[in-house]
Amino acid sequence: MLFAPSLPLILYGVISQQLGIGAGFSIDELFLAGILPGILMIVILSGWSIWQGCHLPVIPYSNQALLAALKESKWEIPLPFIVLGGIYSGYFAVSEAATVTVVYVFIVEVLINRDIKLRQLPAIMHESMVLIGAILVILGVSMASTNYMIDAEVPTRIFDSIQAHVDDPLTFLLLLNIFLLLLGTMLDIFSAIVIMVPIIMPIALQYGIHPLHLGVIFLANMQIGYFTPPVGMNLFIASHRFNKPVLQLYQATLPFFILLLLAVLMITYIPALSLTLPEALQK
Repeated sequence: MLFAPSLPLILYGVISQQLGIGAGFSIDELFLAGILPGILMIVILSGWSIWQGCHLPVIPYSNQALLAALKESKWEIPLPFIVLGGIYSGYFAVSEAATVTVVYVFIVEVLINRDIKLRQLPAIMHESMVLIGAILVILGVSMASTNYMIDAEVPTRIFDSIQAHVDDPLTFLLLLNIFLLLLGTMLDIFSAIVIMVPIIMPIALQYGIHPLHLGVIFLANMQIGYFTPPVGMNLFIASHRFNKPVLQLYQATLPFFILLLLAVLMITYIPALSLTLPEALQK
């Protein structure tokens, strides 16, 4: 969720730009801001998985198995390099990267692998247009409500109320993390971004928090919600896929929840993780 071309990252950037407050930033800078925090999470989870794997039977390494896996994924592997390479090299913008991805996937899935038949394309396009249309309607209503809240000074009033009890950024960030963790258990990521970012960002800016840093904190917290009850969409998908009870999966994910929570705290209180690469780009 923190790596390009993440849709939540793009949506956060669009909402933030529409607000027109604080330090301006581009979607490319937002992509860069998510790289080091995302790598941090991967390193922590990988370290835990390697340590746990020491207690499991070791599967012997096989060159043939490796080559077979690479051969099977030979068309999927180039896609992230094409998309990210094109964005960061300046060959195409983020919106154009979406078009490049669609064309590439069409060629691979329809013409090469032939997993999708040509007669299936109209139905797929219809489902996609319905989904995108619903998102655009929600986004339009969100923009209208955002403008109203700014005109009515709702964020300012909320900030004044919070500031009466919280006077330093560190405490605010701690409370923000708790709130976002709870929010992630009840709302999906897209709804949370559309509804809450216009309210939270003006308040965070008053505490001196950079909008890029805020975006990474927001998404890092919200992705934990994908495997926390009662929503936990990934848990229900895994339960169906592996035929395991959801309660059993809740227990299995507890160590990962703690590890990711530790990573979120590091991301929250070490702003350099989010801001180093965007600042280097500006120089």
